[in-house]
Amino acid sequence: MTISGRVLVVAGSDSSGGAGIEADIKAITMMGAYAATAITAVTAQDTYGVHAIHEMPGLFLARQIGLVLDDIGADAIKTGMLVNEANIIALSRLLAARDLRIPLVIDPVMLATSGTPLLPAGAVGALIKLLMPLAALITPNLPEAETLSGIPIGSLEEMVEAARILRGLGAPAVLIKGGHLEGMVVHDVLLHNLEIEVFSSPRIDTPHTHGTGCTLASAVAAGIAQKMTVRDAVDRARRYVQAAITSAPGFGGGHGPLDHTADWRSISP
Repeated sequence: MTISGRVLVVAGSDSSGGAGIEADIKAITMMGAYAATAITAVTAQDTYGVHAIHEMPGLFLARQIGLVLDDIGADAIKTGMLVNEANIIALSRLLAARDLRIPLVIDPVMLATSGTPLLPAGAVGALIKLLMPLAALITPNLPEAETLSGIPIGSLEEMVEAARILRGLGAPAVLIKGGHLEGMVVHDVLLHNLEIEVFSSPRIDTPHTHGTGCTLASAVAAGIAQKMTVRDAVDRARRYVQAAITSAPGFGGGHGPLDHTADWRSISP
């Protein structure tokens, strides 16, 4: 496989390997792109939840980002767990100071799969004000979309409404993931170029969904780094995640990891 596209991931590390930087690297690699990282925090976690978080100093985070950009470079930047408001401010200032035109994919990680808070409520405003206007795409799940948009979401129609609200806050493209809604079919809503597209797929009955959000957003970022359209990058990434959930290895006693080696080509577009 020839490597095409460089993705710099700014996110936290997951010691269980299912989410965070570890999932990001696996997903980007499986998409045929190159992953570089800037780690915001190191976590102690397993399939039951996040037990401890050790935050990286802001200056050290900025150092990681700067060195990667100056040497290897990036065709896309993807953010995951940003941990605190200081990191959001530092990242936004760094991007503005460098006047970078690199597409930014924001996965606004706020809660772990287990429900552990991963971003203080006070930092949400900074995320909306400082980073969302810089993004090429944001990829919230339903709870995150509710927090960012300020409206409750209990239906496909409300997902569309929330996507339009988020676009009004500065994000040119929005992908709201509908896995938290009940039903036998999962709907994801993409708002791009002022058009709404709904992606639908059968729900897979499994507890092994740890890291789906990180995996999806990183796979999308890889596609964007490879000059795919946002729509095509989302389509490929969704098929990859479906395949990865379907063949999840069943590790751990809680929410287990995906099979990041899964072949997304096995899922029909």
